[in-house]
Amino acid sequence: MRVLQLHCDSIEYNPIKKEIKSAEEITPEPKKIEEVVVCFVAIESGDDSEIAQKAIAEIKTSMGKVGCKKLLLYPYAHLSSNLASPSTALSLLKEMESSASDLEVSHAPFGWTKSYNVKVKGHPLAESSKVFTKEGPSHDHHGHSHDDEGQASEALKSESKIKSFWYIMSPDGIMTEVDKFNFAKHQKLEVLAKYEAAKKRAVDEPPPHVKLMKKMAIADYEPASDSGNMRFYPNGRLIKSLLERFVTDQVKEYGGLEVETPIMYDSHHPSMESYFNRFPARQYNINTEGKQLFLRFAACFGQFLMANDFQISYKNMPMKLYELTRYSFRREQSGELVGLRRLRAFTMPDCHAFCTDIPQAIDEFRKRFDLSQHVLKEVGITEPDYEMAIRFTEEFYNENKSHIEELVKKMGKPVLVEMWKERFFYFVLKWEFNYVDDMGKASALSTDQIDVENGMRYGIKYFDENNIPHHPIILHNSPSGAIERVIYALLEKAALDQKQGRKAHLPLWLAPTQVRIIPLKEEFYSHCEALADKLVSQEIRVDIDDRNESVGKRIRESETEWIQYSLVIGEKEIGQPNLSVRDRKTGDVKEISFDAFVEEIKSQTVGKPFTKLNMSRHLSKRPQIMV
Repeated sequence: MRVLQLHCDSIEYNPIKKEIKSAEEITPEPKKIEEVVVCFVAIESGDDSEIAQKAIAEIKTSMGKVGCKKLLLYPYAHLSSNLASPSTALSLLKEMESSASDLEVSHAPFGWTKSYNVKVKGHPLAESSKVFTKEGPSHDHHGHSHDDEGQASEALKSESKIKSFWYIMSPDGIMTEVDKFNFAKHQKLEVLAKYEAAKKRAVDEPPPHVKLMKKMAIADYEPASDSGNMRFYPNGRLIKSLLERFVTDQVKEYGGLEVETPIMYDSHHPSMESYFNRFPARQYNINTEGKQLFLRFAACFGQFLMANDFQISYKNMPMKLYELTRYSFRREQSGELVGLRRLRAFTMPDCHAFCTDIPQAIDEFRKRFDLSQHVLKEVGITEPDYEMAIRFTEEFYNENKSHIEELVKKMGKPVLVEMWKERFFYFVLKWEFNYVDDMGKASALSTDQIDVENGMRYGIKYFDENNIPHHPIILHNSPSGAIERVIYALLEKAALDQKQGRKAHLPLWLAPTQVRIIPLKEEFYSHCEALADKLVSQEIRVDIDDRNESVGKRIRESETEWIQYSLVIGEKEIGQPNLSVRDRKTGDVKEISFDAFVEEIKSQTVGKPFTKLNMSRHLSKRPQIMV
């Protein structure tokens, strides 16, 4: 027997016609059920009463975990190609229904073609699939039922049971219970608080950046891959590579030692099994050559295993290892996967600092907080764009209250606080900066954690001045968050600008084309080429619109592609020493010398990496990207 189990906000179904002769006799009518567990059931050849009882017992147990008492058994032959006879299937389906009489249970009509619409909840246990045999349900090596959305660790199952207390902490250190705080001047913080309380990550409609990422030929869904794996077009790859280089340069300047580690690990490695029991995550699994491997969901494993092999002195501390993971993998819920906000394969700058003790860790924590704020500001995401959440155990707060208040004061505005009565995770303190979009969704960007467990778990040691070994405290920092999510935030900001009547744009250093040259006639091409060469020599991305289109159309398209500077070249422009520059930001056309124009561009790109165009210089030679 095969069962696909979904915890749903609602399901609507409508019997259309009989599919088989032995279909149940019913009066077909549409039906809607809310707050229900839906089990799509395929009863297979060889199934009997024993298997039906095992299945319903397992279903009822899992329903208890999610706190739902309404069950719909939905006969669904498409889950198997080895079906039992219709009479056997209907008999076992009714037996399962009667065995669940302590619930509010029903079954969808058997043997009918039905249309249906289902809305699945977004929590970790909302989706699972199980295969029942005489030996019992199919399990993974941890004893968990197989889950189509990734195996749920015990920590993941327990996470929803953690008792949290929510507050707002003001810059003066005062903590107010969330429901008593006045959010009148802090609407985005209120959105974050409600978002965290609801735990609803699924989206009801595509956010604005999805349209923009396609329109600007940055990225799109890849239908031939798993959901949450994106394709990046030349424009998107250019933007992504510049962000990757900038964040990496900033971390190396801070002192990070760049390394590279594998993307897959043995699930049975002792440190991995122990880690899974403490960290809620959904991972991709690969069975090969007798091993069960998983794709990493962070750089922690590789860096910790590497540090275990280092000879570390207290003089080396804090030691900082850094990797830009291309990629990290997480089997996020399917309803959450939309655009670049939440992906299953993503690029994560991941920097761990190994510290001697809590005081050194707190001191390093401050530096990384500053680093993270600086990185976001430089990529174009400023403090008004995001809200801070900070999470800690009550014990850590009582012992380090002044340090926590210092971080909040540095933030300069109220932050959301989650306090745990006891420690459940491997960390005692965590903060993150959350971008709050126009649809009421919050997405973590920068983050850092104080980890008090994994130094011991991975056998990492450093030696003090008396040559005595100790396990380090470890900090987990991503100064920007996932690179794809940074692009999401920039595009959402651009969409908001459009909505509020401003011109959408990207920071100039990230613009795929910074200057576009538009020749009026073919006879001006050689002049345009020479001008483009001069600008390129100054590390400026320039293209030439040499298509056989009207000048008006080419200027309009430069505008719609968010190109900040356009130079229309005709007889007049060739004969004068200054450039005639259309500035998209101001809407003005200005006369400016070449050197002053270069200086204006450099002032907006100073300190940022540069790369050449990622398309042909000539628009006439570019393929049309259909999005």
